[in-house]
Amino acid sequence: MNRKLVDVWVGLFVILGFVAILVLALKAGNLASFNFSETYQVLAKFDNIGGLKPRAPVKSAGVVVGRVASIEFDDQTFQAVVRLAMDKRYGFPKDTSAKILTSGLLGEQYIGLTAGGDSAKLEQGSRIKDRNTQSAIVLEDMISQFLYSKTSEGKPAESGAKSGADSGAKDNK
Repeated sequence: MNRKLVDVWVGLFVILGFVAILVLALKAGNLASFNFSETYQVLAKFDNIGGLKPRAPVKSAGVVVGRVASIEFDDQTFQAVVRLAMDKRYGFPKDTSAKILTSGLLGEQYIGLTAGGDSAKLEQGSRIKDRNTQSAIVLEDMISQFLYSKTSEGKPAESGAKSGADSGAKDNK
């Protein structure tokens, strides 16, 4: 009897381990948040999407209002075309702006929406205007710009200014 009880407990522990691994895999793949509500598709074009991935959240005021449905490359404009699956419960004005943001310093990337003031709403197939999109900030680019600006600050000025000794010699004459 005691052996059967131990076998049952070991079996439950193994099943619990498999469930925990499954939940962890779904979280890592950003698939744990299934949403079966109705959506409408909106397009946005970005010059650089950084590490944005399909199924990444679309947030407004910190609330998830949609997901990235797909990411494609437009070989005519050389931009990334991001298709957003927006929850129908949330209507956004046509002049809404979209930015690619990062959770924390090196966390996952998501799209942040800022609502505009237009009375017309985004609808199925609408496109967020290019002037209302802001690409991802790439950490490597920021570091290289910082280093470049520091090296250019260290260069001596090549103006025809005279040294203090030259100007002092003129004053004594």
